[in-house]
Amino acid sequence: MSDVQTKLAQLKATAEKQLGDCGVSNIDHEKLDGYVNSLKTMVNNKDAVLVSGLDPSELETVRRNFIEKKLGVTDKDKAMAAITAVVDKMSGIKMKSRPAFYYLVSEALS
Repeated sequence: MSDVQTKLAQLKATAEKQLGDCGVSNIDHEKLDGYVNSLKTMVNNKDAVLVSGLDPSELETVRRNFIEKKLGVTDKDKAMAAITAVVDKMSGIKMKSRPAFYYLVSEALS
C-alpha cells in the first residue's frame, strides 16, 4: 500500500469512528469513500483534512466549496443551518474529520 493509500485508509477509519460517535450506524461507504478520495491530493495537509467548527471563514468555505459547488445547494440559510447542526453534533470531537463532516452535512441536507 502506498503512503497516500495508507493515509486515506487512516482518514476513512477516523471518519467512520467519528460518524459512529455521532450516532450514524448505517454508513454509506460509497459516499464516504467519495469524500475521503476527494482529499487524496491534500492528504499530507493536516488543515485540509480537518474542519474547524469555530472558524467562521472555514465554515463559509465549506458552504461555498462543498455545499454550493458539490451538492448544488444555493440556499445560504439552509446550508448554514446544516453546517450549524453538524458543528453541534460533532461538538464533542476536537479534531473534526473533513470526510465525516461532509458526510453529516450531506445527510442534514437530504
